[in-house]
Amino acid sequence: MIDARYVVRELQDMREEGHLSDALLRHSVRALYQADDRYNWVGVYLLTDDRLELWLHNYMGAPTEHAKIPVGQGVCGTAVAHGANQNVPDVSEFDGYLSCSPSVKSEMVVLIRAGGEIFGQFDIDSHQAEAFNEIDEAALQLIADKLAEQLARERR
Repeated sequence: MIDARYVVRELQDMREEGHLSDALLRHSVRALYQADDRYNWVGVYLLTDDRLELWLHNYMGAPTEHAKIPVGQGVCGTAVAHGANQNVPDVSEFDGYLSCSPSVKSEMVVLIRAGGEIFGQFDIDSHQAEAFNEIDEAALQLIADKLAEQLARERR
C-alpha cells in the first residue's frame, strides 16, 4: 500500500527545490509502481490543450501501444469524458475496453485536476481482478491533487 502522505511530502520538497511538473510526474509514477505489487502498470496521461486526446507522459511496466487515447474511449478516455475517476474491477466487463495486455484484470484511473480543469490522470493496471478499492483511490487522489497544484501553477 502506498503511503500517499509521504509521496506528497516528497513532491512538495521537490517543488521547493525548483523541480517542474515533468520531474514530479515521473517521481510519482515510480513511487506508485514500486509501492504495491498489485500495481503492474502505472502511467500518467496528460490531456492535450484541445481536450480531445490523452497523451502518455511516462509509465512503468510493460510497453503499451496506447500512447494516445481519444477522450471518450477506453477507461482513460471515459474518465475524462465523465469527469470522474474510474475503478473497473473486471476489465472484461467494460464496454470499449482498450486492452494493453491479456494479463490485465482490473484498472483504476484517477484524474489529476484543479477545480474543474482536468490536466491528466494516473492509469493503473493490475493482473488481479478487483484489485483496487476506495482506499487506493483516496491515496492516489492525494498525490494527483498535489500534482495538479504544480501543473496549474506552470500553466498560469
